[in-house]
Amino acid sequence: MSGRARIGVLISGRGSNMVSLIEAAQAPDYPAEIVLVASNRPDAPGLARAAAAGLATEAVDHRAHPDRAAFERALDAALRRHGVEFLVLAGFMRVLTPWFVEAWAGRMLNIHPSLLPLFRGTHTHAQALAAGVRLHGCTVHFVVPELDAGPIVAQAAVPVLPGDDEDSLSARVLVQEHRLYPAALALVASGRARLEGGRVMFAEGCGTADGALVAPALP
Repeated sequence: MSGRARIGVLISGRGSNMVSLIEAAQAPDYPAEIVLVASNRPDAPGLARAAAAGLATEAVDHRAHPDRAAFERALDAALRRHGVEFLVLAGFMRVLTPWFVEAWAGRMLNIHPSLLPLFRGTHTHAQALAAGVRLHGCTVHFVVPELDAGPIVAQAAVPVLPGDDEDSLSARVLVQEHRLYPAALALVASGRARLEGGRVMFAEGCGTADGALVAPALP
């Protein structure tokens, strides 16, 4: 036993955030190890990427089960077979039922491409552009039954630049997603951030209080 927290990653597609987590977990001092990558889509490209990295993979096809409850029971069983302790959603495109969320309460993270609570749901970059915000970004949060509403672990902000479209803004946010998710998982896996009474509690010394990101830059 390594003593590191055992992580399961759920994906539905290429798993770009999964790759950033895999790379982070290769560091010997990283407090978590990925023990399973699972997908609801057997053809998800991320499964092959995970296997190429030497990780265990499982496909739990939602279409092969009669209903959502049966699918989630099969998924939960696969996670427990591999001894998963914390669950990370990385582009997992299934809405989870309250039963599954409660089973993994305080142990399941998601990353959302906006500064929550702004712009829940899909097409967040279009929402941000339409709203005219000057800062946009991404949020890592604990998963709760309400979509994109869980207690926040970490956020990263980027400026919205003149001339931005969805693609350029998305690309800028994605860079920060790949940095933020491994850092947030490390906080949770090491016990430095934990869910208590619906709020995220941090160990002493987490975070800094100096400086601010201002956009547009002020003289």
